[in-house]
Amino acid sequence: METFRFSIEARAGLARAGILHTPHGAIETPAFVPVATQASVKGILPAALTPLGVQTVLANTYHLYLRPGEKTVEAAGGVGKFMGWGGPTFTDSGGFQVFSLGAAFGKNITKIAHGEEAPREQGIAMYDADIASQHGQLAVIDDEGVTFTSHLDGSLHRFTPERSVEIQHALGADIFFAFDECTAPTQDKEYQREAMERTHRWAARSLAAHRHNLIARKKQALFGIVQGGRFEDLRRESAREIARMDFDGFGIGGSFSREDMVGALQAALQELPEEKPRHFLGIGEPGDILEGIMQGIDLFDCVAATRQGRHGTLYTSRGPIHLTNEKYKNDFTPLDPEVVVPGTEAFTRAYVAHLLRANEMTGKIIASLHNIGFIVSLVRGARAAIYNGTLQEYRDNFFRAYYN
Repeated sequence: METFRFSIEARAGLARAGILHTPHGAIETPAFVPVATQASVKGILPAALTPLGVQTVLANTYHLYLRPGEKTVEAAGGVGKFMGWGGPTFTDSGGFQVFSLGAAFGKNITKIAHGEEAPREQGIAMYDADIASQHGQLAVIDDEGVTFTSHLDGSLHRFTPERSVEIQHALGADIFFAFDECTAPTQDKEYQREAMERTHRWAARSLAAHRHNLIARKKQALFGIVQGGRFEDLRRESAREIARMDFDGFGIGGSFSREDMVGALQAALQELPEEKPRHFLGIGEPGDILEGIMQGIDLFDCVAATRQGRHGTLYTSRGPIHLTNEKYKNDFTPLDPEVVVPGTEAFTRAYVAHLLRANEMTGKIIASLHNIGFIVSLVRGARAAIYNGTLQEYRDNFFRAYYN
């Protein structure tokens, strides 16, 4: 693919700082990729993302397929033009959302498990608010694909690897992902293996479908996805199998407990080619991002920053704060004295707390802007630390301040 190229510019242990070239511009890695589910980063205009340091966004195949339909997005010139975003774009495969309609439906399951009864705010629910408003299992997986019921109107639909690729070709993102089965962290090893092997077969079919579209393959890159849950041997096996296929890059699926994350990541990354980019799917907790960077991950996406912001939680250099708590009612200090996010400098904790209590959308927007800017700043700092040879110190200082 002539318009897609990845180069590693600096290293610090396993961590890498690189540049990912795409038809719509370069992405300096490591990088955080905000999620634009409906071709929109919720509550934030595309023009407001660039001052935050955002380089690229990820749109949702499942949602855009259902509404407005991939043909509408294609007619607009692709997802970037459709949403007024001039930079690089990603789309996911739709597999995560389809899984959310099936085995994970109605359960507080996260991509990284935090214990059996973890509060949802500690992780990102496997289903979103729209899907959670429905009832019953809405998806059934078989070896050929997934049959699912739309959470919008109850209509019946079918995704296969070939159909997912066809939709993503129409959406026109610079980078998209092979169709996979995303499992729950709580699934046993037998099912994790079954889903992993199905993901491998679907990966080969996704790659074949992409290669058959001569126009799309010249302007879009396809990433394969490694699965295997929390089991290191399965992660290693999955990465080895996906690496044999000629993907442009690789996604690491979630589905493991926090205590298993580093081991599972290491097992996968050891089997992936060094020269190709790695994307950690659906990971947005600040500490998890830094750990991923330490292990050699280049890209991260997650809805957490905006979702947490809409519900009143701000990331700060001294740990998350919940602005709906009474103590912030008369707190006239900056949102974070140590991290100034462009566009939020004028606002105090008391002001944003007031807006959130009053259910004013401006409060949700400010909190979302701040959280995205915070994560982008954190990752940008890690990139600089890789170049400076101070990544371990940067990570340790952050953990001491954020988690104490």
